[in-house]
Amino acid sequence: MTALTPNIAGHQDLSQFASRFVDVEALAWQPSKFDGVEFKTLLIDPDTGILTALVRMAPGAVLPDHEHVEIEQSYILSGRLVDEDGEVTSGNFVWRPSGSRHSAHAPDGALILAIFLKPNRFYNSDGSQTDMLGRDYDTTWG
Repeated sequence: MTALTPNIAGHQDLSQFASRFVDVEALAWQPSKFDGVEFKTLLIDPDTGILTALVRMAPGAVLPDHEHVEIEQSYILSGRLVDEDGEVTSGNFVWRPSGSRHSAHAPDGALILAIFLKPNRFYNSDGSQTDMLGRDYDTTWG
């Protein structure tokens, strides 16, 4: 099994089928490559790209042009997330189909539980394509 929660002590000693309990408060917020956007990785499988994360966006933060390579699911815990299709508010859910592409922003800030079957592909002004951390998309996830 390659799925894991990064930086959690004790998980490496668990049996293959043991539950992995995650103290979310103990996880540090990690910066993304975008100003005002940080995340806590709750689960990642480096082999498949499955990713579950808390995403925190400061007021006015933007997730620029990106593609949902596979289905993306987002539950808004607080705040709101806005794009050209509409707005999803606290306590509500949005999912986006594979291949959909947009930019999103959080006018008042937002805390989001995000579930990805594969990380988003961000399109940069220089033509490169990266993940949220700025890693070359095709090398990391392709």
